[in-house]
Amino acid sequence: MSDASPRPEPFTPHTDPAVLEDLRTRLRATRWPDAPEDAGWSLGTDIAYLRELIAYWADGFDWPAQEAALARLPRFRVPLGGLGIHFVHARAVAPTGPVLPLILSHGWPDSFWRYTKVVPLLTDPGAHGADPADAFDVVVPDMPGFGYSDRPAGPLLDTIAVAGLWAELMSVLGYERFGAAGGDMGSHVSRYLALEHPERVVAVHRTDAGLPVFTGDPAELTPEERAWFESVAVWGRAEGAYGAMQSTKPQTAAVGLTDSPAGLAAWIVEKLRSWSDCDGDIERAFTKDEILTNVTLYWLTGTIGSSMRVYNANAAIPAEQRTRRVEVPSGFSIFRGDVVRPPRAWLDRTTNAVRVTEPPRGGHFAPFEEPELYAEEVRAFFRPFRAAATAAAAASG
Repeated sequence: MSDASPRPEPFTPHTDPAVLEDLRTRLRATRWPDAPEDAGWSLGTDIAYLRELIAYWADGFDWPAQEAALARLPRFRVPLGGLGIHFVHARAVAPTGPVLPLILSHGWPDSFWRYTKVVPLLTDPGAHGADPADAFDVVVPDMPGFGYSDRPAGPLLDTIAVAGLWAELMSVLGYERFGAAGGDMGSHVSRYLALEHPERVVAVHRTDAGLPVFTGDPAELTPEERAWFESVAVWGRAEGAYGAMQSTKPQTAAVGLTDSPAGLAAWIVEKLRSWSDCDGDIERAFTKDEILTNVTLYWLTGTIGSSMRVYNANAAIPAEQRTRRVEVPSGFSIFRGDVVRPPRAWLDRTTNAVRVTEPPRGGHFAPFEEPELYAEEVRAFFRPFRAAATAAAAASG
């Protein structure tokens, strides 16, 4: 790293108690909507469950304890592209073979929070019953406008631009060859890293393939692919209202969600429930403390509006970018409880898919829902690429 390179600085936030007292005051003053009897989750967030959650947030949730737990991860901020970027950088512990750098990209509605459980499993596999030779150096950045990264004040950044920032971040950290992995919006970031920097990304692992975009002759699609397209359309009509709002008018929703912690929780909790492998019971996938840690990160950083604007930026990505085939070796772990699960034919059409598995548990937030299972999927996928990547890095160095 040259003297002119950006220098990461250690980062440990501490929340002013007055900010937490303001939050509790707002929670206790929530103006509740009515709801039809027995509506449950059928019309969106279950108001009865939300009341229970908000009461706990106001008078039971211990944010300082959660903040201290997050502080046990080695966290930094660095200036990139005119923005301060927050990231976790955890190095391999007691490796017995070549160490592969790995950048993990999160999605919405989350942040580095998505990967907090898997960082120790990937950096120190030997301490968790796995092979120490599978250790990674792990980098988990917050996308601009998410978590503790800066909120862009100028032009909106799409996932292509974020991939460019992550390539720069890995250079700043001294990693010229690395693996990339992600889910949700982070799946797109990882894909564009592989497309724009194929000489640097040794392999890419994803937990989904996103919503399908196809500009060819529909007759070319397999029956399996056509059925999947139809199921995605059905899902979009039932579940896609949030995406339409965030892609077109994110600022309208941002006003209420930034002002009302109860509204913010409703917006996020409904997605945590419907996208996770919980069979309708959100607390089978997340405890109240886990849910509220994610939501409180959004509240304290004021990033719900900026996070939603990425949808608007991504909506402008042209089809020719969305349909480029990824030639970098790609792996997919399509977890049982995830949404819009793609068929193998689509993965082969759009990527150089060298490994596709279907883990029996876990949903859209698999690294948090099933961290051990997710970590094993990542270790197994990258194992064949580890030595080649580190040898190439040594030769180029």
